[in-house]
Amino acid sequence: MTLDYTGERVIPDRMDPLNGLLLEHIARYHFALLYMNGRVLDFASGSGYGSQLIAKNLKGTVTEVVALDLSEEATRYAKGRYHHPNVNYIVGDVVDRTLPDKLGMFDCIVSFETIEHVTEYEAFMANVWDLLKPGGILVLSTPFGQGVGQPTNEPFHTHQFTEAEFEALFTPFTSTEFYYQRGVLVEPKRGTRHYPIGIVVAVKS
Repeated sequence: MTLDYTGERVIPDRMDPLNGLLLEHIARYHFALLYMNGRVLDFASGSGYGSQLIAKNLKGTVTEVVALDLSEEATRYAKGRYHHPNVNYIVGDVVDRTLPDKLGMFDCIVSFETIEHVTEYEAFMANVWDLLKPGGILVLSTPFGQGVGQPTNEPFHTHQFTEAEFEALFTPFTSTEFYYQRGVLVEPKRGTRHYPIGIVVAVKS
């Protein structure tokens, strides 16, 4: 089956291989590979390319990838186009507070360009915390903007955090490292350089 490209999610088969958005997303997954082992949750996995990327690159290190997305259509597409024996594609809502009981706990959670789509971002973060094992690692990215409650220029975003609001989301975690992305480059902040996207690597106590 095919999946319509609306601009809401990345669909590699419907995009130019040099599309900047596609390359940014792939770069984030490759960055996150450094922190993964055991059981991994791809929280809002979209078309599924990233979940398969994880399983292929970390065979023997990652035992299972659970790829959860709200869209039944995207999940069906992912099962067909990006099948992998170590990936389990399921339909679910990132703010459903029954998810921890349904899915269990994970060694690593990745969630890229998702939290800005979610009005109930507190429930999203509560789920992330409850789904992550003690000592587990969260790798999460989001674009910066004017802040919660402020308008955005993106039709699918309910808000875009300021950098300070973004950092405040992770105060419960034992340790946090913040990285910043511009194009395919992911690096610690350098001087006054502008970065449109923030990435956190957060360890749960």
